[in-house]
Amino acid sequence: MDKTAVKSEKDQIKQQYKAAKDNCKAMKANAKDVCMAEAKGAEKVAKADLEAREKGTPKAQYNLRVAKADADYKVAKEKCDDLKGNPKDVCKKDAKAAHVSAKSNAKA
Repeated sequence: MDKTAVKSEKDQIKQQYKAAKDNCKAMKANAKDVCMAEAKGAEKVAKADLEAREKGTPKAQYNLRVAKADADYKVAKEKCDDLKGNPKDVCKKDAKAAHVSAKSNAKA
């Protein structure tokens, strides 16, 4: 990819993140937290995807898969905050297990 295309995509990622963040402002409580986690996760995944396409290395592909796993985990963890007691604990453990599994699959 040439530098112009990369810069253009980075600007587009930044604009999409800003728009997603702006959409979260109207929300309240944990819904806002979930929305922000989704926006940040999408931005990180988009940046990792751009890097993977730009470099085309196995390490960049690995970083993309890890970014996706991390983003999914953070969103899942935020969604657990709506729960209370044992269901919340189970939710967080399930999210952590999925995260660990996704990261180990990223290495394969």
